[in-house]
Amino acid sequence: MNLTGKTALVTGSTSGIGLGIAHRLAAAGANVVVNGFGDIDAVVGELAAHGTRIGHHGADMSRPDQIAEMIAYVEREFGALDILVNNAGIQHVAALEEFPVERWDAIIAINLSSVFHTTRLALPGMRKRGWGRIVNIASTHGLVASAGKSAYVAAKHGVIGLTKTIALETATTGITCNAICPGWVLTPLVQQQIDARIKAGASPEQARHDLLAEKQPSLEFVTPEQLGELAIFLCGDAAAQVRGAAWNMDGGWTAQ
Repeated sequence: MNLTGKTALVTGSTSGIGLGIAHRLAAAGANVVVNGFGDIDAVVGELAAHGTRIGHHGADMSRPDQIAEMIAYVEREFGALDILVNNAGIQHVAALEEFPVERWDAIIAINLSSVFHTTRLALPGMRKRGWGRIVNIASTHGLVASAGKSAYVAAKHGVIGLTKTIALETATTGITCNAICPGWVLTPLVQQQIDARIKAGASPEQARHDLLAEKQPSLEFVTPEQLGELAIFLCGDAAAQVRGAAWNMDGGWTAQ
């Protein structure tokens, strides 16, 4: 896959899945704008080693005004936004009756509403150029539910519905919109759940095994690199008629 000359924006991309996808896009020749916090210089340096131009914007993905500034930055500094990967996400686990209202609002804002805002702002330029790729990182929790994750499940189901609507609204254009639905990936969010099991008395190995065994028959984590390869496929000509898909990569989770 050769994406030379294309510019990609990956939200929530300074670690985990987003960073893995950003690496694969840069390796394919795309200029990449990352979004997030942490050691930005190190992240930009890693990605720049692929030989493409790398930018960063620290937009708070719960803030529509900052999202607008980020899209404007990409178009101003890079000339176009060709590939949009909506990956930013947060998590909180609690029973519905005990779920903090402010955490619900934050999860819906970052995991779902940000996808609406980035896409509505990116589409005019994509339509003008007659080409675009929108890849939304949903989750198996966009297809099935788990107890204690009401906000996350609601947001990810919403992302899949939004993906299908965008795909229909762009169906006669060179723009495609699809969702990837990962199972367990060893991201900082998942590590928090492993750490909670360790704190409860499990060994690190047992905590990892038990987490996987509950949901993922392969007993192996999906890797950011594997997700990056799928994202690259969805950006290519072979996937030009893949529109509105919710593509699970989950070690058999949703096959059960």
